[in-house]
Amino acid sequence: MSPLTLYTHPMSRGRIARWMLEEVGQPYDVRLLAYGPDMKSADYRAINPMGKVPALRHGDLVVTECAGIIAYLADTFHDAGLHPQTDAERAAYYRWMFFAAGPLETAVSNRALGFVVPEEKQRMVGYGSYDLVLDTLEQALSATTYIAGERFTGADVYLGAHLMWGMQFGSIEKRPAFEAYVARIESRPAHKRATDLDDALAANFASAAQS
Repeated sequence: MSPLTLYTHPMSRGRIARWMLEEVGQPYDVRLLAYGPDMKSADYRAINPMGKVPALRHGDLVVTECAGIIAYLADTFHDAGLHPQTDAERAAYYRWMFFAAGPLETAVSNRALGFVVPEEKQRMVGYGSYDLVLDTLEQALSATTYIAGERFTGADVYLGAHLMWGMQFGSIEKRPAFEAYVARIESRPAHKRATDLDDALAANFASAAQS
């Protein structure tokens, strides 16, 4: 059995971790978990007490949170070349990985939930405002090919997935810099493989639910 095991659901953030695993190119097993009792079971909570996916087991080690899984895989499997390799790349890699995990995801989630931070309270939240987050990201993506420079890294998997889903479902505005960036990365073979695998699993889940 492969020492890498992904715990996931095909319609979840597990798709991000799957994409990164395909980029890394190492063999891995998949454990599918349905929403509800399956994901909240005692067995799975022993792996992730949050009862959420994805989670990654590597031998006796467990990593949760998509950004954490991506950073771990990039650091562990250096031959894939998805980790930062220069000081400039390292600075941008961590800056924008955590920007996506913090300000971007929070701002987008709050907006989707109809929560708007009053202007006088914006200093209390890490992202300030939805517009400020998107303006900041647009400026960064207008200046470089990939988010950490001129080379694709794990940070592009994480940020790219947020932008793809956000623009698809309308929670992130379609801006030219975002669309150009997504076009550069969504055609990657690893992304296509991961998408095809999860789409097929999602169809199976849908069929099972209807039967």
